[in-house]
Amino acid sequence: MIHGILNVRKEKGYTSHDVVAKIRGITHQKKIGHTGTLDPDAVGVLPVCLGRATRLCDLITDRDKTYETVLLLGRVTDTQDTSGQTIRMGDTSHLTEDEVREAVMGFVGDYDQIPPMYSALKVNGRKLYELAREGKEVVRKARQVQLLGIELLKIQLPRVHMRVTCSKGTYIRTLCHDIGDKLGCGGCMEELVRIRVGRFLLEDSVTLDTLAEKYKEGCLGKLLLPMDGMFKEYPGLTVGGRWDSLAKNGNPLPGHAFLDASDPRGWKDGKAQEHPEYVRIYDEKGQFIAVCRWQKEEYRIVKMFYVSGE
Repeated sequence: MIHGILNVRKEKGYTSHDVVAKIRGITHQKKIGHTGTLDPDAVGVLPVCLGRATRLCDLITDRDKTYETVLLLGRVTDTQDTSGQTIRMGDTSHLTEDEVREAVMGFVGDYDQIPPMYSALKVNGRKLYELAREGKEVVRKARQVQLLGIELLKIQLPRVHMRVTCSKGTYIRTLCHDIGDKLGCGGCMEELVRIRVGRFLLEDSVTLDTLAEKYKEGCLGKLLLPMDGMFKEYPGLTVGGRWDSLAKNGNPLPGHAFLDASDPRGWKDGKAQEHPEYVRIYDEKGQFIAVCRWQKEEYRIVKMFYVSGE
């Protein structure tokens, strides 16, 4: 089984589930998961986890994301993007660039956003887009998201080109809709490219065709980020002896359980330094076991990646 993370460049027309299905067909492996829905008309970064790396799906989904988008002012649609049915048109002739800039930048920071009906969120066990396709609309509670930054790349009214960095759960379609609403003319999203998810960048992403070629050549591994690559900022430590089996069974470990040193804190000016809060732990063969956190004078498992028999 293949274990690791692929930085896939999703192409227009594919759903995130389509991408997973394609990779299952390429690799002949079922255990695969994506890290957050990207609209079919959107393109860009979609990290996909394979094998034991599927345990990282939630962690990657929680990372901040950066998008480049085009807001079309003067049109409101049922899907909040240009693929939907037009609900109404608005006049943009009176708008100035300064007015647009002020409205856009007013959304930076914490922002209460009402999820769109055309989304994969569930209400009473049903996805909102399923209800929307049946012509039904339900009340949705606003959720607080965070816009960490908006860069206005170009203003050519009625179009506004933006780069948006945001927290998880942010709908760029809804942001475009809300900016148009604030300006009084309405608006919708015309284009969307996700250029970053956490550490995964658009320039490093690969298409499904490239993945298929690399798999046939037997070198798909060159495109995989190993599981421990998500935690490179944490020190790596090796367990041995009786601590090996204890670690692989999820037991807490004392600070002296590692082969790298009798005490992983190190010493400076004759004084022991603090234990690193988080560490990656490995067995003597270099197999990644888990991420641990120092708590109450011992390292405790935060996320286990070792599976017996694999």
